[in-house]
Amino acid sequence: MADYTFAFQTSTTHAGFLKAPSLEASPDAPYVIAGIPWDGCVTNRPGTRFGPYEIRRSSHMLCDGTHTLWPVSPLGHIADAGDLTLPNTSLERMREALMPQASALLAKHHMVWLGGDHSITLPLLRAYRAHHGRPLAIVHFDAHCDTWTDHFGEPSGHGTWVHEAISEGLIDPRLTVQVGIRSSAEKSTAEYVRDRGGLIYTSRDLRGLVNRTQLQSVIDEVRTRLAGEPVYLTLDIDCLDPAYAPGTGTPEPGGMSSSQVLTLLEEWVDLNWIGMDLSEVSPPYDHAQLTSNAAAHFVWTYLCGRVRG
Repeated sequence: MADYTFAFQTSTTHAGFLKAPSLEASPDAPYVIAGIPWDGCVTNRPGTRFGPYEIRRSSHMLCDGTHTLWPVSPLGHIADAGDLTLPNTSLERMREALMPQASALLAKHHMVWLGGDHSITLPLLRAYRAHHGRPLAIVHFDAHCDTWTDHFGEPSGHGTWVHEAISEGLIDPRLTVQVGIRSSAEKSTAEYVRDRGGLIYTSRDLRGLVNRTQLQSVIDEVRTRLAGEPVYLTLDIDCLDPAYAPGTGTPEPGGMSSSQVLTLLEEWVDLNWIGMDLSEVSPPYDHAQLTSNAAAHFVWTYLCGRVRG
């Protein structure tokens, strides 16, 4: 494979997420972080190629990584593979280069992927679908439904991947949960998942619901629906209101709070998670590292939940 190397990519010789050792130094780590610095499909503001680096940098302020709810730390259980080497301008070539690298890593480790725009999720789901041999359950945090049939006239991009994943049989629509949706879209697009038996919780549905008691009906419905299923988590940082995450390509007012997302991640800790990605952090539009800090905390919470068991 060609060795695509760019100045913005994170080297494994530098401190990884939570200052974790490189995968080369800890090849048997059960949990591994890898960056996918791709933003060739953004429809508004570019810059998510710089996301993996800034998320890692923000994670360094989590000190020893011990969680405040569960007395565990991911340190000693994680390694960082650095950024995948990918072409920088062709979506199809990027996906072709990503697939074998992703497949090799997820065959050995529980992976956390740092994007990158949301078009990275489709090839990741193709790899997971092949590995597990069945359509997956998925929890999708986002401001956007990503069920459009084209991408501003192009056939594929960061706003089409859910439609493509369902069409390809990568995810089971009845086991698909969308959280935080609020962007403009015609009804057939906005309701695409619900019309096929899935669950949608819009940001309007969640207004004023923050703590466990207030969110209990949401927590219980999702837990019941996805119990025992292999569940993939994809978290677009623009699920948050721009007040919490200004550094993203397509901000949508009226979004979720950091506390809401953390509550749901904590309460769904017992689901059968098989991996996650976090996408759409765009540092050039961030302020005071608000967005990368939120992203780092979400990834850290997910990893602590896995270590907790």
